[in-house]
Amino acid sequence: MVNVLDEYERTLAFADVALSQIKLLRHTATPRNYEIWYVYATGYNASLNQIINETLARSGKLGEPELEQLYETYLSQQKTTDRIDKVGARVIGEIDDVMNLITDTLGITASYDASLAEADQKLASVTSREQLFEIVEALARSTREMRETNRALEQRLSLSKTEISDLQQSLEAIRAESLTDPLTGLGNRKYFDRMIDMAVETALATCLPLSLLMFDIDHFKSFNDSYGHLTGDQVLRLVGLSLKQAIKGQDITARYGGEEFAVVLPNTALRQALTVADQIRRAVMAKELKKKSTGEVLGRVTISVGVSMLKPGDDTDALIERADACLYAAKRSGRNRVICEVDPEYVAQTQGQVAC
Repeated sequence: MVNVLDEYERTLAFADVALSQIKLLRHTATPRNYEIWYVYATGYNASLNQIINETLARSGKLGEPELEQLYETYLSQQKTTDRIDKVGARVIGEIDDVMNLITDTLGITASYDASLAEADQKLASVTSREQLFEIVEALARSTREMRETNRALEQRLSLSKTEISDLQQSLEAIRAESLTDPLTGLGNRKYFDRMIDMAVETALATCLPLSLLMFDIDHFKSFNDSYGHLTGDQVLRLVGLSLKQAIKGQDITARYGGEEFAVVLPNTALRQALTVADQIRRAVMAKELKKKSTGEVLGRVTISVGVSMLKPGDDTDALIERADACLYAAKRSGRNRVICEVDPEYVAQTQGQVAC
């Protein structure tokens, strides 16, 4: 009982802190905002607390855009995990119910078989019409019971089929979310690893070209240091949006990690890939970055890009390593540019020379 009371007092204290923050910062008391501040009060999500503390120290406030961004970045992923657990539990529960019903039905079927066997024995020694009538009546009773059992089983299995189909769709939706980066809406690293392996395997089997673009946001750390991580997240969203708008069809886009992105271009040779890379670079640079809370223009974002193309005998790692090396050659050569594996900056790097 003491533990229950302690937990009661502890959770009430968290709730008080959450409501105090909502009142202090004059936030709307919506479930989303309450959840943000309640989790903040618990201290369980260190990253969330760090971002909130940094932002409040810098500007003294959190606006609606920042709150939405905090929720999407630091709390929505946890909800996806919870949803997977709940759907999984429902699937297990549904399977258990059906298995119990099948077990009961098997018992009734065994009883019906025994009734048939008993009737067969009695028919062999029947001597009167009354005895025959009793045997037939008992068989009819058992048959009705068996028919009702089968009907109930059929209805339950039909319901289970519908329920499991719905749960399967839910799991598919959750699976898609688990492969999506919540901040940018692009594929995440898990998605990238899966898709590039498939693309490389297909390209090697069909002898069709395959190119890879690796992007890195220039001076990303300075955005975080100067304007805070929320603005850094906004930069990531901006680049993600540019990729979504530029890449279509069978091409694969993903947030590779941190401020690095990747695009896999099936059936695309190096020259075409360079054109796509430069289009994306220009599209990113064309967008102005504004601070959501104030509308202040913070400047323009640029990216550096490395491009590689699959060679005979390559594997996924070799393709990525060359694109990554081209990316860093682009950064060392002044940033905001595209470098591929036939450019002198990359060749000089591979020969152990330092590019200007």
